[in-house]
Amino acid sequence: MTETPVAPSTARMIDYWLGGRHHYPIDVAAASAFEGAYGPCAEIFRSLRAFLGRSVAYVAGQGIENFLVFGAGVPTRGNVHEVAADAHVLYTDIDPVTIALGQEVLAGHDRAGYAFGDATDPAGIDPEALARFLPGWGREPIGVVFLGLAAFLDDPTLARTLDQLHRAVAPGSMLAFDFDGEELTGYPEALAMMGEGFHMRDPATLPALLGKWQPTSDGIVPVARWRPEGGPVEVPDAFHGGIALH
Repeated sequence: MTETPVAPSTARMIDYWLGGRHHYPIDVAAASAFEGAYGPCAEIFRSLRAFLGRSVAYVAGQGIENFLVFGAGVPTRGNVHEVAADAHVLYTDIDPVTIALGQEVLAGHDRAGYAFGDATDPAGIDPEALARFLPGWGREPIGVVFLGLAAFLDDPTLARTLDQLHRAVAPGSMLAFDFDGEELTGYPEALAMMGEGFHMRDPATLPALLGKWQPTSDGIVPVARWRPEGGPVEVPDAFHGGIALH
């Protein structure tokens, strides 16, 4: 395992909620404190991970063979390279502990890798990692996975980031995205734990923030209700999302 962190990580808290093993006591403590203010979270994040799986399967089904994942967290429990097993996948994050964990998990994988990557600066991704794990970068359509990030970007930064990504990828690319809705307004103690940089959004404001990315006919809906398999899971509508086209 990597060096024990001194602060909790949302990515590792989610790994805990998903039943993974790549987290630390400090992450479990933070997750437990949040649940004390909000309530059980495991089903919500399992629903979000299921949305990841359905959206990646949909994008792969359109013939896309390269995926770039931002804010990837720990790449386990039904993540992109497991859903689209024949695809090339580059996971990125900005947290060094999470990156190191990801590289441990993916050691030995020929088609999936992990590198530092900031969604707000796509030009700063390691070009060697792009060349190795995304051989079609810049030439072929790509699946961009942008989940769990919008809540930590204000509106101008989010709009600029999505515009930069639109310019960076080839025509025909697809974006899997989500936004935090206003669920936490009813839980002020839990909301306070998220800090001042946490941004909830009315779903009606989301299309404008996507800029040139055009949502599919499925629209922007609670993630549990996006192409559910066997009916949607009954969980709070904490996240809204969908697929958008280049």
